[in-house]
Amino acid sequence: MATDTVRNVVLVHGGFVDGSGWQGVYESLTRDGFRVSIVQNPTLSLDGDKFHASFAADLPDGQAAFMADAQVPWNVDAPAGTITDPAWRTKPSWYLVTSEDRMIPPPAQHTMAGRIGATVSEVTASHSVYVSQPETVASLIAQAAAGPAGQ
Repeated sequence: MATDTVRNVVLVHGGFVDGSGWQGVYESLTRDGFRVSIVQNPTLSLDGDKFHASFAADLPDGQAAFMADAQVPWNVDAPAGTITDPAWRTKPSWYLVTSEDRMIPPPAQHTMAGRIGATVSEVTASHSVYVSQPETVASLIAQAAAGPAGQ
């Protein structure tokens, strides 16, 4: 890796899950010499919203069921929160489109990635790609840590 490669990585989970799903990505990145921190955001309500096993269609049934049963509900204020200074406005961004995602349709993912000017990669995976294909996710993070193409 280049000497100017970023060595610190912070992994942040999405809604209705916690940081434990990052284990495979964490193991891959630390094996490659990255210092990895995993954020555990508190999400405390919206009890009626449930993670659906269909979001994890490329995982074994037992693992998808466990994720559905172990999900963490969000605080009511979390979805209404406003980010006033998003990092993508000043920092390069990467986006891994998951073509089999049943939570966020791939065309919407491409739109979001385009809106933030992200370098886009695509993989045949469900919404839970960080669990089903941790090496793919870790590889993209390592690419991002090395900097934008052409730097």
